[in-house]
Amino acid sequence: ESYAKQLERQSESIDAFINKHKITVISESQFANQGYKTDTTKHQYVKFNNNGVYMQIVNEGSGEKLKKGETATVLCRFDETNLLTNRALAWDGMVDKMMVTNTSGTFTATFDASSSVMKRAYRNTMVPSGWLVPLTYINLGRIAKPDDKLAHVRLIVPSSQGHKHASDNVYACFYDITYQRGV
Repeated sequence: ESYAKQLERQSESIDAFINKHKITVISESQFANQGYKTDTTKHQYVKFNNNGVYMQIVNEGSGEKLKKGETATVLCRFDETNLLTNRALAWDGMVDKMMVTNTSGTFTATFDASSSVMKRAYRNTMVPSGWLVPLTYINLGRIAKPDDKLAHVRLIVPSSQGHKHASDNVYACFYDITYQRGV
């Protein structure tokens, strides 16, 4: 199968997922006009044209954004669904640990090689680029008070922004992820 055909199939799987879940796709300008928030009651996801990632912010989280020049441990819990096969992997009970650096607004990250769920599943410590998209818009904190919340997002990540297995096999994934600052 040609790469073009694989990309077409991936696009069809994303469209089918959006239609099945009645997702309303908003533009980046509408997202900005809404204060960089998505309306979960309207099932809104913003589509980022530069990378093809769709994002819904369920909760922006307590704490603060990762500052420029800062490196931090970020703990994630997530579920992953392969949109091509609808194979779901529920990892939400397990914590994945990554080291994230903000270099002038560009985020880079690697998973902890000794304990990462993603490392064990896909044999790679590279954090999918799509997972880094929310870091511009969410706060990283820890639960310290009863009203504190973890940052929570939902993502549709095309293969070009996904983990190595998704990239090599040209399929998009849906993620439901929480982020919190590690110690």
